[in-house]
Amino acid sequence: MSSREFFTARTVAEALAGFRPARRTKAESVPSAAALHRVPAEDVLAPAPLPGFARATVDGFAVRAADTYGASDGLPSYLDLLGAVRMGAAPEVAVRPGGCAAVPTGGALPEGADAVVMVEFTAETLPGCVEVTRPVAPGAGLVRADEDAAAGTVLAPAGRPLRAPDLGLLAAAGVTTVGVHARPRVAVLSTGDEVVPPDTADLAPGQVRDATASALAALVTEAGGEPVQAGIVSDESGALRERLTDALVDADLVVISAGSSVGARDETAGAVAAVGSVWCHGLAIKPGKPTLLAECGGVPVLGLPGNPLSALVVFRLVGVPLVWRLAGCETPPPEPGRRARLARGLASAAGRLDVVQVRLVDGTAEPVLGPSALLSVLTRADGYVVVPEPATGLDAGAEVEVVLYR
Repeated sequence: MSSREFFTARTVAEALAGFRPARRTKAESVPSAAALHRVPAEDVLAPAPLPGFARATVDGFAVRAADTYGASDGLPSYLDLLGAVRMGAAPEVAVRPGGCAAVPTGGALPEGADAVVMVEFTAETLPGCVEVTRPVAPGAGLVRADEDAAAGTVLAPAGRPLRAPDLGLLAAAGVTTVGVHARPRVAVLSTGDEVVPPDTADLAPGQVRDATASALAALVTEAGGEPVQAGIVSDESGALRERLTDALVDADLVVISAGSSVGARDETAGAVAAVGSVWCHGLAIKPGKPTLLAECGGVPVLGLPGNPLSALVVFRLVGVPLVWRLAGCETPPPEPGRRARLARGLASAAGRLDVVQVRLVDGTAEPVLGPSALLSVLTRADGYVVVPEPATGLDAGAEVEVVLYR
């Protein structure tokens, strides 16, 4: 691949829209209580109506709504107290015309009643007699037997990560296991003769510990994937191709850290092209232009820049959505964000997406600047601001959306 091909860069939007491998992880059954953020492989349906019986949503009295029409403070309605509903038990009382029954929040609606009057709008002025000072319409103060979900309706749709309320709804329906996509296995390969494991106690001149792989593994985990540390590959010709071939056997995604630029020692493009097809080599993004996207035997491959900051920025924007897509989620959950005003202007180049790290101080976004080789730029940032491709910069004081780091 020539350097001319490298500099014909795709935009990030083109990469997200156009690079869409068909691979999806298989389905597996997991306990619903342990399925937070997992992606259902198919719609989860309600086996029966929810909540299953009409129930009160307020403390008060179950009534026939017609018996309260016209009631007011000056001219209340008087109803006979026929009994009370016990929590967790079927009502032993029925409401007839002119009568009512005491019912607690969550209690089952007795036969004959079609509304519940809040206790605040009642008074027991005489034994066995309830005074009602507010009219209610049919359905007031209660939920129907199938108001949460009718039998057969979708409780959790396929392709959307399960959230805490989803797990509560599944529990209410008695759904204790759910079929979800397996966590994508993401093999992380580091390259370079200068790169050594993090547990290397003493560094020789020119050596660096592999910091990027650990950070990438954390981002994979955060996206619901299962990181697999595939080790460090030397710059020796053919070594990366051999290790890549091995990684493709069990991985759903292979991430190659470093080796994707156009330097004489960079082997990624050649190794990938030898076993698969390169979709693009170069993204119109700063930092992170020397990025490679490819597919090898149905397994997507992401080649990242060598600088740690660049690699993590690209993986968050391109790699994280790819991990979610492999797990069956076409639209990844949005990152948290906050509006702020730029503390200083930002220059950019039209046609390139700029990702600028910022920290938030009293409602302003202060750019955190530094070389892309420094991880400390990211550790000092609270999030990032995107300067879109058409813009040539952002003015100081401009209102921006800060994408926050969790």
